[in-house]
Amino acid sequence: MADKWQTAITEVRPNELRLRGYLVAELMGRVSFAESVWLCWMGELPPEKWLPLIEAVLQAGVDHGATPPSALTPRVIAGTGGSLSEAIAGGALSINASHGGAIEGCMRALERGVEMMRSGGFDHAEGARRLLADLKHEGRRMPGFGHRVHTQDPRTARLRELAEEAGVYGDFLKLADAIEAQFNAAGKALPLNVDGAVGAVLCELGVDPLIGNAFFILPRVAGMVAHFAEERSREKVMRRIDQSAAEYDGPAARKLER
Repeated sequence: MADKWQTAITEVRPNELRLRGYLVAELMGRVSFAESVWLCWMGELPPEKWLPLIEAVLQAGVDHGATPPSALTPRVIAGTGGSLSEAIAGGALSINASHGGAIEGCMRALERGVEMMRSGGFDHAEGARRLLADLKHEGRRMPGFGHRVHTQDPRTARLRELAEEAGVYGDFLKLADAIEAQFNAAGKALPLNVDGAVGAVLCELGVDPLIGNAFFILPRVAGMVAHFAEERSREKVMRRIDQSAAEYDGPAARKLER
């Protein structure tokens, strides 16, 4: 008989399914998808005041056009006749340090910086200066800053607002702000990007950096599905995809009426 091993995620019995102890049937229609994700990953339902922020973190990564690797890869796979699951797998595999994967690196760097601050009695400005100096000495860049399109990412601004409203604008977000200020003072156009903002928020919420990138990968699957379906329905197979030639022809700008 095989040795038993333990899992604390889901209990499955005949006619009964519990996620972290909660009946899944009771969760359905009563808690949001974001709450279920948090429960699955973190083990408990989030405080109600955090929910808009967690929802926003997941919404921020849904899609960013047809040119990022996580959109282009599913399109290439769709064009070869690949399946939806293959397209999603390919898109997910394209998420790494230079695309969508900076969340974990930013979290680890911010944790290091905050530890330096707290142990040395430094303020956020000095903590930012020392952290950046250490990273430069090690030949490393600070993850989560700079963007190829946005000079001020609108998603970052909104996450800052929601973090304030949730009451979690603490040392990690303030250190990220101080790092941005250091770059500005040095004349470097490296604003806090959405990966960095998500990373700072997740640090404030006590998320392990080990799963930080999951908060990009999961929502981006939605975008991958859309790109796969559009490629399959609108384009010829095995076409040569020129990223710079992509043109938007969807709905015109509209306002959310809620």
